[in-house]
Amino acid sequence: MRASIKTFLGVELSVLLSYLYSFEAYINIQVAFLSSFFVILGASYAYKKMVHTQLEREEYEDKRDLLDTIDDPYELYEEANEKADDRSAEELDLKQIVKEEKAKIKTLSLKSAKHGAKGSVSLFRLVPYLFLILGFIALKNNELLNLAFYLPSLLIGIISGSVVTKDLSRNR
Repeated sequence: MRASIKTFLGVELSVLLSYLYSFEAYINIQVAFLSSFFVILGASYAYKKMVHTQLEREEYEDKRDLLDTIDDPYELYEEANEKADDRSAEELDLKQIVKEEKAKIKTLSLKSAKHGAKGSVSLFRLVPYLFLILGFIALKNNELLNLAFYLPSLLIGIISGSVVTKDLSRNR
């Protein structure tokens, strides 16, 4: 936790030093840094909260290894090994086999859409994005927006947010 605070204060101090260069540079760097920093923190906290909720409710699926998922996304090889059909090609009902395989493919359902919406509609994600949008609009409307300062500062916020998030997740 202390390392997170030190990281944030260190970056904020360097942002404050940009005020010595110009107010325009300072305000662009500050708005961009805070926007991207809060977006990263909010997204990671919302994701962590969603995972903990699923673990408490035991609503998680037992996931396969990443390489298995890439090699065999529909688990066709696993099933072939489990139940090899020894019948000849003439005896197999191809229409029935196709229907069975289509039924196994996961489609978009209300439950999966609801699950995905929970993570994306969290206030921890929406408020930082609102800050990002309103900050950008405020800079543009007040004719202070300078993309040469704004865009690189987004990267600084992303990196700082990632470092702080990793530090916070290690401490818990």
